[in-house]
Amino acid sequence: MTTTRVLVADDQALVRTGFGMILSAEDDLEVVGEADDGDVAVRQASALRPDVVLMDVQMPRMDGIEATRRVIEAVPDCKVLILTTFDDDDYLFAALHAGASGFMLKNCPPSDLVAAIRVVAQGHSLLAPEVTQRVIARSTGRPRGVIAPGLAELTEREQDVLVAMGRGRSNGEIAKDLFVSEATVKSHVSKVLTKLAVRDRVQAVIVAHESGLMDEHGTA
Repeated sequence: MTTTRVLVADDQALVRTGFGMILSAEDDLEVVGEADDGDVAVRQASALRPDVVLMDVQMPRMDGIEATRRVIEAVPDCKVLILTTFDDDDYLFAALHAGASGFMLKNCPPSDLVAAIRVVAQGHSLLAPEVTQRVIARSTGRPRGVIAPGLAELTEREQDVLVAMGRGRSNGEIAKDLFVSEATVKSHVSKVLTKLAVRDRVQAVIVAHESGLMDEHGTA
C-alpha cells in the first residue's frame, strides 16, 4: 500500500490538530509536517517534499495563494488542496491560477476531506460542487469571450465534456449523461486538456468560464 505524505498548512493550531487526528486514522495517509503560515509552508514543502499540501488561504506573512504558487515551483510533483470557507471566495480564482489542484470547504465531512486528498494525490483535480458555484459567481465580473488557444479545436463532444466539467460533474456522472463509458470520458478529458494546453481539469474549467462557453450552454 502506498502512503500519501501530507503537509498541513493553517494558522490555527486547533485546525491543524483536528486535521492531523482525522488523517492519522487512515492507514494510507501520513502527516509529515505542519505550517502556521505560507512562508513556513513553502520551506516545509521544499524540505519534506510531501505528496499533498492542505493549504489554508488566509494566513499571516504569506497567504495561501502565493504559497501555493511557490510550493508548486519548488516541488512540481506536489499537489495543493485548498481549504476554504464561503467567506474567502474572493481568492478562489487567484488560487486556481496559482496551480491549486482542488478546493474543499473547511466544514466538509472528514470522509470527504480524506477522499479529496486521495483524489489529488493520484494526479486528479477536484472542485467541490459548492465551490464550483462560488467560482462561477465570482467570475461574472471578469472579462468574457476571451478565446483560449485550442478552444476552437475541440470537437462538439469534447465541448460537451468541458461544459460538464465546468458544472462540477465527475467522469462517472459525465459518462451517464452522455451515454458513453467512463473510459471514453477519460479519453475526451485528456484530449481537452491537451488541446487547451492546461495542466488539469481545474484550469480547463477556468477556460470554460472565461471564454463564455458556459454562458452559451446556459450556465452563468
